[in-house]
Amino acid sequence: MHWIVYLSGEIHTDWREQISEGAIKLNLPVTFVSPVTNHEASDAAGDMLGNDESGFWRDHKSSKVNSLRTKNLIEQCDIAVIRFGDKYKQWNAAFDAGYCAALNKPYVTLHGEDIVHPLKEVDAAAMAWAQHPSQIVEILKYVTTG
Repeated sequence: MHWIVYLSGEIHTDWREQISEGAIKLNLPVTFVSPVTNHEASDAAGDMLGNDESGFWRDHKSSKVNSLRTKNLIEQCDIAVIRFGDKYKQWNAAFDAGYCAALNKPYVTLHGEDIVHPLKEVDAAAMAWAQHPSQIVEILKYVTTG
């Protein structure tokens, strides 16, 4: 079986690359997909629908255009990895985790111990909690190759 792994969350560090490189080294049968990770492009995703004076409506339109991608990728994935970073609160990642939970889609959270408490509900629905990208690679190795 070839697995599709959705990589959600924080976009300011190289955690996606670390997981991808680890999977390539082990020749794991996985394909990684993710939301748009260019912050400016994501923020501007709805700009083609017209200019608005209110930041709310710009964000609203861009979030809907972005969701065309994220909704479909989450629905099609076999496993999701939801990353919460240190610098920003990733409300979008929490939403992705909730969507996975609603779809009964298995997911693993990836974050430091310092935010265990605020993520207790998100972690409770996850199949695992990892603190390092290398742990995600080991999980993927186990589940894809047995």
